[in-house]
Amino acid sequence: MKKSAKSEVTVAVVIPAYNAERTLAETISSVRNQTHHALDIVVVDDGSKDDTLAVAQEIVKIDPRVRILKQRNSGVAAARNAGWRSTPADLVAFLDADDLWSPDKIERQLVALETGGPQVGLVYTWYAMIDHKNYVIYRSNEISVEGDVLDEVLAKNFIGNGSSPLVRRNVLDATGGFDSSLQQREAQGCEDYLFYCLAAELSHFVVVPDHLVGYRQTPDNMSANLTRMLRSWILVADEMLKRHPERGFAIRAGLRGCGRWLAQRAVEQGRYRALIGLVATMSRHDKPIAAKMLVVDARSKAMKSLKKKARSWLKQEPYFSPNPNHRFALGTKYDAGWTVAPPHSCLSQIADLQTLTG
Repeated sequence: MKKSAKSEVTVAVVIPAYNAERTLAETISSVRNQTHHALDIVVVDDGSKDDTLAVAQEIVKIDPRVRILKQRNSGVAAARNAGWRSTPADLVAFLDADDLWSPDKIERQLVALETGGPQVGLVYTWYAMIDHKNYVIYRSNEISVEGDVLDEVLAKNFIGNGSSPLVRRNVLDATGGFDSSLQQREAQGCEDYLFYCLAAELSHFVVVPDHLVGYRQTPDNMSANLTRMLRSWILVADEMLKRHPERGFAIRAGLRGCGRWLAQRAVEQGRYRALIGLVATMSRHDKPIAAKMLVVDARSKAMKSLKKKARSWLKQEPYFSPNPNHRFALGTKYDAGWTVAPPHSCLSQIADLQTLTG
Protein backbone atom coordinates (compact mmCIF):
# COMPACT_ATOMS: atom_id res chain seq x y z
CA MET A 1 0.00 0.00 0.00
CA LYS A 2 1.34 3.42 -0.95
CA LYS A 3 2.08 5.74 1.95
CA SER A 4 0.17 9.00 2.20
CA ALA A 5 2.01 12.26 1.64
CA LYS A 6 1.45 13.19 5.28
CA SER A 7 3.34 10.08 6.48
CA GLU A 8 6.46 11.29 4.63
CA VAL A 9 6.44 14.80 6.10
CA THR A 10 9.16 15.32 8.70
CA VAL A 11 8.02 17.19 11.79
CA ALA A 12 10.63 18.67 14.12
CA VAL A 13 9.86 18.31 17.82
CA VAL A 14 11.75 20.75 20.03
CA ILE A 15 12.04 19.87 23.73
CA PRO A 16 13.71 22.57 25.87
CA ALA A 17 15.05 20.92 29.01
CA TYR A 18 16.45 22.44 32.19
CA ASN A 19 17.04 20.18 35.21
CA ALA A 20 14.46 17.75 33.84
CA GLU A 21 16.08 14.43 34.75
CA ARG A 22 12.91 13.16 36.51
CA THR A 23 10.52 13.64 33.60
CA LEU A 24 12.52 13.89 30.38
CA ALA A 25 12.62 10.16 29.51
CA GLU A 26 8.86 9.87 29.84
CA THR A 27 8.32 13.04 27.80
CA ILE A 28 10.56 11.80 24.99
CA SER A 29 8.82 8.41 25.08
CA SER A 30 5.51 10.14 24.37
CA VAL A 31 7.13 11.61 21.24
CA ARG A 32 8.79 8.37 20.14
CA ASN A 33 5.39 6.72 20.52
CA GLN A 34 3.70 9.01 17.97
CA THR A 35 1.78 7.28 15.21
CA HIS A 36 3.49 9.72 12.83
CA HIS A 37 7.03 8.38 12.74
CA ALA A 38 8.94 10.89 10.59
CA LEU A 39 10.25 13.08 13.40
CA ASP A 40 13.38 15.12 14.07
CA ILE A 41 13.39 15.14 17.88
CA VAL A 42 15.63 17.92 19.21
CA VAL A 43 16.37 18.00 22.94
CA VAL A 44 17.88 21.35 23.92
CA ASP A 45 19.77 21.07 27.20
CA ASP A 46 19.55 24.59 28.62
CA GLY A 47 22.58 24.35 30.88
CA SER A 48 21.11 21.75 33.24
CA LYS A 49 22.92 21.04 36.51
CA ASP A 50 21.42 17.58 37.03
CA ASP A 51 21.50 14.44 34.84
CA THR A 52 19.23 15.79 32.08
CA LEU A 53 21.99 15.46 29.49
CA ALA A 54 22.81 11.89 30.52
CA VAL A 55 19.14 10.89 30.25
CA ALA A 56 18.94 12.31 26.74
CA GLN A 57 22.21 10.67 25.69
CA GLU A 58 20.89 7.23 26.65
CA ILE A 59 17.82 7.72 24.47
CA VAL A 60 19.94 8.88 21.51
CA LYS A 61 21.60 5.45 21.60
CA ILE A 62 18.31 3.66 20.91
CA ASP A 63 16.48 6.06 18.58
CA PRO A 64 18.28 7.79 15.67
CA ARG A 65 15.53 10.41 15.46
CA VAL A 66 16.65 11.95 18.76
CA ARG A 67 19.51 14.44 18.88
CA ILE A 68 20.83 16.87 21.48
CA LEU A 69 21.78 20.53 21.46
CA LYS A 70 23.63 22.02 24.42
CA GLN A 71 23.70 25.67 25.44
CA ARG A 72 24.47 27.81 28.45
CA ASN A 73 21.41 28.48 30.58
CA SER A 74 19.48 31.08 28.61
CA GLY A 75 15.83 30.31 29.30
CA VAL A 76 13.04 28.43 27.56
CA ALA A 77 12.58 30.98 24.75
CA ALA A 78 16.22 30.82 23.71
CA ALA A 79 16.18 27.02 23.94
CA ARG A 80 13.10 26.76 21.72
CA ASN A 81 14.67 29.14 19.20
CA ALA A 82 17.90 27.15 19.11
CA GLY A 83 15.91 23.99 18.49
CA TRP A 84 13.74 25.14 15.59
CA ARG A 85 16.61 27.00 13.93
CA SER A 86 18.69 23.80 13.94
CA THR A 87 16.27 21.81 11.79
CA PRO A 88 15.40 22.04 8.08
CA ALA A 89 11.89 20.73 8.79
CA ASP A 90 9.02 22.90 7.50
CA LEU A 91 6.80 21.96 10.45
CA VAL A 92 7.78 22.35 14.09
CA ALA A 93 6.09 21.29 17.33
CA PHE A 94 7.19 22.25 20.82
CA LEU A 95 6.99 20.15 23.97
CA ASP A 96 8.04 21.10 27.49
CA ALA A 97 10.26 18.54 29.21
CA ASP A 98 7.68 17.54 31.82
CA ASP A 99 4.60 17.29 29.57
CA LEU A 100 3.22 14.36 27.57
CA TRP A 101 1.56 13.88 24.20
CA SER A 102 -1.18 11.47 23.23
CA PRO A 103 0.21 9.07 20.58
CA ASP A 104 -2.04 10.45 17.81
CA LYS A 105 -1.31 14.16 18.41
CA ILE A 106 1.01 14.91 15.49
CA GLU A 107 -0.89 12.72 13.03
CA ARG A 108 -4.17 14.48 13.77
CA GLN A 109 -2.57 17.91 13.65
CA LEU A 110 -1.16 17.16 10.21
CA VAL A 111 -4.62 16.21 8.97
CA ALA A 112 -6.03 19.47 10.37
CA LEU A 113 -3.22 21.46 8.75
CA GLU A 114 -3.79 19.87 5.36
CA THR A 115 -7.55 20.34 5.61
CA GLY A 116 -7.19 23.98 6.62
CA GLY A 117 -4.98 24.89 3.67
CA PRO A 118 -1.89 27.10 3.29
CA GLN A 119 -3.41 30.03 5.19
CA VAL A 120 -3.27 27.96 8.39
CA GLY A 121 0.02 28.53 10.20
CA LEU A 122 -0.70 26.99 13.60
CA VAL A 123 -2.67 23.96 14.81
CA TYR A 124 -3.40 23.65 18.52
CA THR A 125 -5.18 21.07 20.68
CA TRP A 126 -6.92 20.98 24.03
CA TYR A 127 -5.03 19.73 27.08
CA ALA A 128 -5.53 17.59 30.16
CA MET A 129 -3.81 18.74 33.33
CA ILE A 130 -1.88 15.88 34.98
CA ASP A 131 -0.15 15.44 38.33
CA HIS A 132 3.30 14.03 39.09
CA LYS A 133 2.00 10.46 38.60
CA ASN A 134 0.29 11.26 35.27
CA TYR A 135 -3.25 11.18 36.66
CA VAL A 136 -5.67 13.57 34.98
CA ILE A 137 -6.79 16.21 37.48
CA TYR A 138 -8.46 18.71 35.14
CA ARG A 139 -9.41 19.11 31.49
CA SER A 140 -9.16 22.38 29.63
CA ASN A 141 -12.25 24.15 28.40
CA GLU A 142 -13.29 22.80 25.02
CA ILE A 143 -12.59 26.01 23.11
CA SER A 144 -12.64 25.86 19.31
CA VAL A 145 -11.48 29.25 18.06
CA GLU A 146 -10.36 29.06 14.44
CA GLY A 147 -9.50 31.23 11.44
CA ASP A 148 -8.46 34.82 12.04
CA VAL A 149 -8.11 34.66 15.84
CA LEU A 150 -6.15 37.83 16.64
CA ASP A 151 -8.91 39.49 18.68
CA GLU A 152 -9.61 36.27 20.56
CA VAL A 153 -5.98 35.54 21.44
CA LEU A 154 -5.42 39.14 22.58
CA ALA A 155 -8.37 38.74 24.96
CA LYS A 156 -7.43 35.26 26.23
CA ASN A 157 -4.62 32.74 25.90
CA PHE A 158 -7.04 30.03 24.83
CA ILE A 159 -4.21 27.65 23.86
CA GLY A 160 -3.06 27.67 27.46
CA ASN A 161 0.38 26.02 27.28
CA GLY A 162 3.52 25.72 25.18
CA SER A 163 3.25 22.01 24.35
CA SER A 164 0.20 22.18 22.11
CA PRO A 165 0.98 23.96 18.80
CA LEU A 166 2.23 22.56 15.54
CA VAL A 167 3.62 25.53 13.58
CA ARG A 168 4.71 26.17 10.02
CA ARG A 169 8.34 27.20 9.79
CA ASN A 170 7.52 30.27 7.71
CA VAL A 171 5.53 31.62 10.68
CA LEU A 172 8.51 31.09 12.97
CA ASP A 173 10.80 32.79 10.44
CA ALA A 174 8.45 35.76 10.06
CA THR A 175 7.92 36.31 13.79
CA GLY A 176 11.45 35.48 14.90
CA GLY A 177 10.14 32.76 17.18
CA PHE A 178 10.11 33.31 20.94
CA ASP A 179 11.19 36.53 22.66
CA SER A 180 14.13 35.72 24.96
CA SER A 181 14.32 39.33 26.17
CA LEU A 182 11.47 38.67 28.60
CA GLN A 183 13.83 36.63 30.77
CA GLN A 184 16.50 39.30 30.52
CA ARG A 185 13.90 41.78 31.84
CA GLU A 186 13.00 39.34 34.67
CA ALA A 187 9.54 38.95 33.19
CA GLN A 188 9.59 35.44 31.75
CA GLY A 189 6.43 33.40 31.60
CA CYS A 190 4.48 34.67 28.59
CA GLU A 191 6.94 33.87 25.82
CA ASP A 192 4.56 31.37 24.26
CA TYR A 193 1.61 33.76 24.56
CA LEU A 194 3.49 36.57 22.80
CA PHE A 195 4.38 34.17 20.00
CA TYR A 196 0.72 33.18 19.59
CA CYS A 197 -0.24 36.85 19.28
CA LEU A 198 2.42 37.45 16.64
CA ALA A 199 1.52 34.27 14.77
CA ALA A 200 -2.16 35.31 14.73
CA GLU A 201 -1.18 38.51 12.92
CA LEU A 202 0.18 36.46 10.04
CA SER A 203 -1.87 33.30 9.74
CA HIS A 204 -5.01 31.42 10.64
CA PHE A 205 -5.29 28.93 13.51
CA VAL A 206 -7.19 25.63 13.60
CA VAL A 207 -7.86 23.22 16.47
CA VAL A 208 -7.87 19.46 16.90
CA PRO A 209 -10.77 19.14 19.36
CA ASP A 210 -9.30 16.62 21.77
CA HIS A 211 -7.13 16.71 24.91
CA LEU A 212 -3.93 15.57 23.21
CA VAL A 213 -1.47 17.23 25.62
CA GLY A 214 -0.82 16.10 29.18
CA TYR A 215 0.08 19.42 30.82
CA ARG A 216 1.88 18.63 34.07
CA GLN A 217 1.21 20.52 37.30
CA THR A 218 3.50 19.80 40.26
CA PRO A 219 4.36 21.61 43.49
CA ASP A 220 7.45 22.96 41.73
CA ASN A 221 5.74 24.70 38.84
CA MET A 222 2.68 25.63 40.91
CA SER A 223 4.99 27.74 43.10
CA ALA A 224 6.15 29.87 40.17
CA ASN A 225 6.54 33.59 40.68
CA LEU A 226 3.04 34.91 40.08
CA THR A 227 4.08 38.55 40.12
CA ARG A 228 6.73 37.84 37.49
CA MET A 229 4.06 36.19 35.34
CA LEU A 230 1.89 39.29 35.64
CA ARG A 231 4.82 41.54 34.68
CA SER A 232 5.35 39.32 31.67
CA TRP A 233 1.72 39.62 30.57
CA ILE A 234 1.84 43.40 31.05
CA LEU A 235 4.90 43.65 28.78
CA VAL A 236 3.15 41.55 26.13
CA ALA A 237 -0.01 43.68 26.44
CA ASP A 238 2.04 46.87 26.04
CA GLU A 239 3.78 45.49 22.96
CA MET A 240 0.53 44.43 21.33
CA LEU A 241 -1.11 47.78 22.16
CA LYS A 242 1.69 49.54 20.28
CA ARG A 243 1.11 47.28 17.31
CA HIS A 244 -2.70 47.34 17.48
CA PRO A 245 -4.00 50.46 19.26
CA GLU A 246 -7.41 49.86 17.66
CA ARG A 247 -7.68 46.58 19.59
CA GLY A 248 -7.24 48.12 23.03
CA PHE A 249 -10.53 46.68 24.32
CA ALA A 250 -9.46 43.08 23.61
CA ILE A 251 -5.95 43.65 25.00
CA ARG A 252 -7.33 45.13 28.22
CA ALA A 253 -9.78 42.24 28.53
CA GLY A 254 -6.84 39.86 28.32
CA LEU A 255 -4.95 41.77 31.01
CA ARG A 256 -8.02 41.80 33.25
CA GLY A 257 -8.49 38.05 32.81
CA CYS A 258 -4.83 37.37 33.58
CA GLY A 259 -4.97 39.46 36.76
CA ARG A 260 -8.10 37.69 37.94
CA TRP A 261 -6.67 34.24 37.21
CA LEU A 262 -3.38 34.96 39.01
CA ALA A 263 -5.22 36.41 42.02
CA GLN A 264 -7.37 33.29 42.29
CA ARG A 265 -4.33 31.08 41.96
CA ALA A 266 -2.58 32.96 44.79
CA VAL A 267 -5.60 32.43 47.03
CA GLU A 268 -5.85 28.74 46.13
CA GLN A 269 -2.24 28.32 47.26
CA GLY A 270 -2.73 30.44 50.39
CA ARG A 271 -0.13 32.92 49.18
CA TYR A 272 -1.68 36.16 50.38
CA ARG A 273 1.57 38.14 50.23
CA ALA A 274 1.75 37.16 46.57
CA LEU A 275 -1.82 38.43 46.15
CA ILE A 276 -0.80 41.81 47.59
CA GLY A 277 2.19 41.88 45.23
CA LEU A 278 -0.07 41.14 42.26
CA VAL A 279 -2.44 43.97 43.14
CA ALA A 280 0.46 46.37 43.67
CA THR A 281 2.01 45.45 40.32
CA MET A 282 -1.30 45.86 38.52
CA SER A 283 -2.04 49.17 40.24
CA ARG A 284 1.12 50.68 38.76
CA HIS A 285 -0.17 49.75 35.32
CA ASP A 286 -3.96 49.88 35.51
CA LYS A 287 -5.59 50.99 38.78
CA PRO A 288 -9.21 50.11 37.80
CA ILE A 289 -8.23 46.50 37.04
CA ALA A 290 -6.23 46.34 40.29
CA ALA A 291 -9.28 47.55 42.22
CA LYS A 292 -11.43 44.85 40.66
CA MET A 293 -8.88 42.23 41.70
CA LEU A 294 -9.53 43.26 45.30
CA VAL A 295 -13.29 43.62 44.99
CA VAL A 296 -13.81 40.10 43.61
CA ASP A 297 -14.19 37.56 46.41
CA ALA A 298 -11.39 35.46 45.00
CA ARG A 299 -11.20 33.10 47.95
CA SER A 300 -14.85 32.16 47.84
CA LYS A 301 -14.83 31.70 44.08
CA ALA A 302 -11.63 29.68 44.10
CA MET A 303 -12.75 27.38 46.92
CA LYS A 304 -16.08 26.65 45.24
CA SER A 305 -14.23 25.75 42.07
CA LEU A 306 -11.75 23.54 43.90
CA LYS A 307 -14.49 21.68 45.77
CA LYS A 308 -16.39 21.05 42.57
CA LYS A 309 -13.30 19.70 40.84
CA ALA A 310 -12.41 17.55 43.85
CA ARG A 311 -15.88 15.99 43.93
CA SER A 312 -15.67 15.22 40.22
CA TRP A 313 -12.19 13.76 40.53
CA LEU A 314 -13.04 11.50 43.46
CA LYS A 315 -16.02 10.13 41.55
CA GLN A 316 -13.80 9.85 38.43
CA GLU A 317 -16.37 11.84 36.52
CA PRO A 318 -15.43 14.27 33.75
CA TYR A 319 -15.59 17.89 34.82
CA PHE A 320 -16.43 19.36 31.42
CA SER A 321 -18.33 16.46 29.88
CA PRO A 322 -21.26 14.31 31.03
CA ASN A 323 -19.65 11.26 29.42
CA PRO A 324 -18.10 9.03 32.14
CA ASN A 325 -16.25 7.07 29.44
CA HIS A 326 -14.31 10.10 28.23
CA ARG A 327 -10.91 9.16 26.81
CA PHE A 328 -9.21 11.37 29.39
CA ALA A 329 -11.62 11.09 32.33
CA LEU A 330 -10.53 12.66 35.58
CA GLY A 331 -8.72 10.28 37.91
CA THR A 332 -7.42 8.08 35.08
CA LYS A 333 -3.80 7.87 33.97
CA TYR A 334 -3.12 9.98 30.92
CA ASP A 335 -0.60 7.53 29.45
CA ALA A 336 -2.37 4.25 30.27
CA GLY A 337 -1.46 1.48 27.85
CA TRP A 338 1.12 3.38 25.80
CA THR A 339 4.15 1.55 24.41
CA VAL A 340 7.07 2.72 22.30
CA ALA A 341 7.64 0.93 18.99
CA PRO A 342 10.88 1.77 17.09
CA PRO A 343 9.90 3.16 13.67
CA HIS A 344 12.12 0.96 11.45
CA SER A 345 10.32 2.12 8.32
CA CYS A 346 11.60 5.69 8.50
CA LEU A 347 15.26 5.16 9.54
CA SER A 348 16.62 6.04 6.10
CA GLN A 349 14.64 9.28 6.04
CA ILE A 350 15.96 10.25 9.49
CA ALA A 351 19.53 9.48 8.37
CA ASP A 352 19.06 11.84 5.43
CA LEU A 353 17.74 14.54 7.75
CA GLN A 354 20.70 14.14 10.12
CA THR A 355 23.06 14.52 7.16
CA LEU A 356 21.41 17.85 6.33
CA THR A 357 21.67 19.11 9.92
CA GLY A 358 25.27 18.00 10.31
